[in-house]
Amino acid sequence: MPVKNIKSEKEFNSLSKDGNVLVDFYADWCGPCKILSPIIEKVSKDYDTVTFAKVDVDSQQELAQRFSVMSIPTVIFFKNGKQVERFSGALPEDELKEKIDEVF
Repeated sequence: MPVKNIKSEKEFNSLSKDGNVLVDFYADWCGPCKILSPIIEKVSKDYDTVTFAKVDVDSQQELAQRFSVMSIPTVIFFKNGKQVERFSGALPEDELKEKIDEVF
């Protein structure tokens, strides 16, 4: 399943309210974000029951503030609209998969 680029708070609320959702808060200028982004793209193809999304903190500052994103990349896991886990920084592919398997 391709990673969805969230462009509004309304879109975020709709996407995250049901099911398992992984959201990558990132910025285009962020080095670690550039490392993590292709890993998330690759891993997203392995999970049919998880929705993968990304939020540009520069264009969606309200969402970043709402979830207290202080450093990027920050990945937040949601189950049926509730935040259940989060981490900051880039992870290798195998560690990201372990984290997804633990949470979902």
